[in-house]
Amino acid sequence: MKKVILRTERLTLREYTPDDFDAVYAMISDPVTMSHYPRPYDERGAHRWIDWSIENYAETGLGWWAIELNDTGEFIGDCGITPQNIDGEMLSELGYHIDKKYWRRGYGKEAARATLEYVFSNTDLETVYSYTTVGNVASIRLAESVGMKKIKEFDDGHYGKTVVFAVTKNEWTAINKENR
Repeated sequence: MKKVILRTERLTLREYTPDDFDAVYAMISDPVTMSHYPRPYDERGAHRWIDWSIENYAETGLGWWAIELNDTGEFIGDCGITPQNIDGEMLSELGYHIDKKYWRRGYGKEAARATLEYVFSNTDLETVYSYTTVGNVASIRLAESVGMKKIKEFDDGHYGKTVVFAVTKNEWTAINKENR
């Protein structure tokens, strides 16, 4: 059974199930969609992607959630909060992956905003982080557009030069009061 986490005007974010393998594999095996990763994922990696999210749901209630279009039910990517090693610290990271077929339509921002609202309203997390390679301009802009601020850069031996963003619960609350 697919557990829906939240809905926005255009999107549904729900927990992954093993039935999502084909859609996940199509997205994360694509070299363009995954151009800011060291390499696209193989089938084994796609299974681990889903399994890790399911494990995170059980352990923390959070993880990457599948993103579907409300009007068609079509899978377009994922977004959520996962524990990530960011420069030697395990931090709660907002991650998002949108299949290249759906880029530049605002889906990533819509999913990220909804995820932050959910997390800051339903968990005890005080700060959420995001990180990406310095060349991933789209992800950097997305992080900034949801109120995250750059806090540092470091050389990640795996990904290269990396930039880290963060937003606190108090900052998020203030941003949303201003936008009402």
